[in-house]
Amino acid sequence: MTERVEEAVPILRVADAAAAVRWYARLGFAEQWVHRFESGLPAFVEVARGRVRLFLSEHAGDARPGTLVYPRVTDVDAVAAEFGVRVEETLWAREVELCDPDGSRPRVGTPSG
Repeated sequence: MTERVEEAVPILRVADAAAAVRWYARLGFAEQWVHRFESGLPAFVEVARGRVRLFLSEHAGDARPGTLVYPRVTDVDAVAAEFGVRVEETLWAREVELCDPDGSRPRVGTPSG
């Protein structure tokens, strides 16, 4: 029997799923699967980085542009170097805030302590 894992998976609205997959690959995410009801219809894609998963949807109405998500990673410095941004120090984490091509805002952090 397969153990079920309970989790919440954010859905981000994207205009071009393939382009979004390429952008999220820079954050270490890899495409898991793509679903279309039929050829030529909008895509719905899962990307994952370890246990962190995101759904990327071309379907109008699935999510709002500008969504903020917070992936926790073990090395925010590597993410900062990939995107050429500075790491911010907070009380709870070292983090960077990015903006994807569709306006969603991944704030990526490594917890303090």
